[in-house]
Amino acid sequence: MRSNIRIACAGDNCMDVYDAQKEAFPGGNPVNVAVYAARLGCTASYTGVVGSDPYGQQMIAALAEKGVDTSHIRVAFGHTAVTHVEIKDGERILGEYEEGVLAEFALRQNDLDFLCSHDLVVTGIWGKIEGELPKIKARGVPVAFDFATKLTDERVEEALPFVDYAFFSYDEGEEKELQEFMKKMQARGPRVVVVTLGEKGSVAFDGKEFLRCGIVPCPVADTMGAGDSYIAGFLVGILEGKELEDCMKQGAKSSSVTLQYVGAW
Repeated sequence: MRSNIRIACAGDNCMDVYDAQKEAFPGGNPVNVAVYAARLGCTASYTGVVGSDPYGQQMIAALAEKGVDTSHIRVAFGHTAVTHVEIKDGERILGEYEEGVLAEFALRQNDLDFLCSHDLVVTGIWGKIEGELPKIKARGVPVAFDFATKLTDERVEEALPFVDYAFFSYDEGEEKELQEFMKKMQARGPRVVVVTLGEKGSVAFDGKEFLRCGIVPCPVADTMGAGDSYIAGFLVGILEGKELEDCMKQGAKSSSVTLQYVGAW
């Protein structure tokens, strides 16, 4: 049963504020993955910090409503992180980002102990916990990390040796260039490197072979959260012991659900 699978997500969160529509939705890579993992029937938690403002209250309430464990969300005086978003032709365009209380976020010992009680820890490039990954890895807990489009960020080199499943977004360049990049990243430590390519699907490399997977066609309302839902579906497949190709298909299917509504979830 998937409810026996425990996925811990930690790091950044933000409110995705659609100014033109005057709407705001909870989001952020680890937050989204937690929600999508819960949607797939897993036990999921989110560890992070929100502000003492109404957005912070909304974030906690929304996560709890989706069945995510919020016991390790701290509330700090100040404002919750905000990303201003615009939608053009179904594509999201990210505007100004206000980091708020996340600027001072750091894991505490009880947070680390909590994360390591799960089957897998998920974080990302803006999560501010890359320095803690060696401790998690030393306790035998697999780590998944979303590097997004930050292919050359200094945090890539810092985190990779302690990451089991590395995710990147990449939509430019030739096939040979892409494969060389994935080989280089996988050689730094991860068991598997996955690159999502938007409407072109995804590619995975496990050190032996490259596997490709297409998308699941669907009407697109908003691309917000599509990559995160792919990651959730893929990782649930990994924890279920599925073959790599089937994990990719599960990721694509999960992504297609998210694409059909506005907001990450």
